[in-house]
Formats: sequence, C-alpha cells, structure tokens
Amino acid sequence: QVQLVESGGGLVQPGGSLRLSCAASGRTFSSYAMGWFRQAPGKEREFVAAIVDSGDSRNYADSVKGRFTISRDNAKNTVYLQMTSLKPEDTAVYYCAADERGGGLSLILAEYDYWGQGTQVTVSS
Repeated sequence: QVQLVESGGGLVQPGGSLRLSCAASGRTFSSYAMGWFRQAPGKEREFVAAIVDSGDSRNYADSVKGRFTISRDNAKNTVYLQMTSLKPEDTAVYYCAADERGGGLSLILAEYDYWGQGTQVTVSS
C-alpha cells in the first residue's frame, strides 16, 4: 500500500509556471510507475503525464507536450510535475497516481492502483 500527497498548486497568471510535488509513503515507491491526471469542473479526469519506475521513460498528453515535464526522485519518494507556459485551460484539480506495474506508462485511470487527494491549479489573470 502507498499513500500519496500532492502539493504545489495555486493561482498563477497565464504564461506562468508551477511545480507540483507528490510525496509517497512506503518503501516500494521505486517499484511503481507514476502518473499525473487532472479534472476540470464539469469534465472527466484526464491523463496528463506518466513516468516509469526507473524514470527512464515518460509519456505526455498532447495538450501538455513541450510545456510540462514529469520527473521523479526515488531517494525522496517524490514525483514532480513542472508546468510552464500555463494556459487558462490547464485549470483543474491535479492528481498523482501510482501503478504497481512499474514499467507502465498508462493513460487509463483504471490501471492506477493508488491516488492522492489532489491539488488545485488555477490559471487566471
């Protein structure tokens, strides 16, 4: 079992940057693939980015490719989402998730085993 706690959300102007963090409990963090998802008001939760257990491979939604970067520090049990060139349409609650299949880069919510509570990101002038 792993518990996930997101932080780093907030209000930012269009074109700005934020870095989200997701801290995981437990000693098996390095064996999980990790993902970031987001859910805007009135919309379904959608995939943003994923990273395999080793950190060697990543996957991104087309809407964030080139603007967002997912990374992880297995020594700190933490996964990050660096967000740049933020747009109003990036406004959402951002969730991190853990996939027990360490080599996975899944876009599918159901394939993730553990979820955090989310952190709000608002992009507005």
